Amino acid sequence: MIKSPKTYWFTRLDDEEEDEEKTKTPQSVPVDKHLFDARTVLITGSITQELARDVTARLLALSHVSKDPINVIVCSPGGHVESGDMIHDMIAFVPAPVRMIGVGWVASAGALIYASVPKERRFCLPNTRFLLHQPSGGAGGPATDIEIQAREIIKMRDRLNQIFADATGQPLARIEKDTDRDFWMGPDEAIEYGLVGKMIRSIADLG
Repeated sequence: MIKSPKTYWFTRLDDEEEDEEKTKTPQSVPVDKHLFDARTVLITGSITQELARDVTARLLALSHVSKDPINVIVCSPGGHVESGDMIHDMIAFVPAPVRMIGVGWVASAGALIYASVPKERRFCLPNTRFLLHQPSGGAGGPATDIEIQAREIIKMRDRLNQIFADATGQPLARIEKDTDRDFWMGPDEAIEYGLVGKMIRSIADLG
């Protein structure tokens, strides 16, 4: 059976991220409980299928407990596109409203997740950087398969560009031009672009 290729949005994944601990330490258990009580979900590091499953489980559990707002903190270089799609769609699926808080850098598939809520619920801290660009993938195998994969990447690119056009209010042609190469923004630029609703400095600024 031929396995469909995974498509990734650029960004370099450091070795230390790939070697990240896969098991919870005894110290992490109370931290998780406090985060749950605070209705806060962390999306940090590479976007993977494992991370998407964990985030989805937390969103569903928090929404089951209460319909109060959930704070999602995002700091990610990007990663697996379909895993980003899963988180993006689940954020809209759960009944509890989600507030996005960008920190560090919000890039590629991380930016897709960040853009999953209305602009008035998209926040960032002062030193956050944002990166938008088109997806990329490694095509291999017979020529026909390479052609199929290339068509799928183009369809994915068009779909993602439309998501960002809808999220920012920018014309689709502007999004297509900007995402043709790496497009970096700081907080003020991202606010002007329509990606960020408000820059905040403390949790009290969430209102």
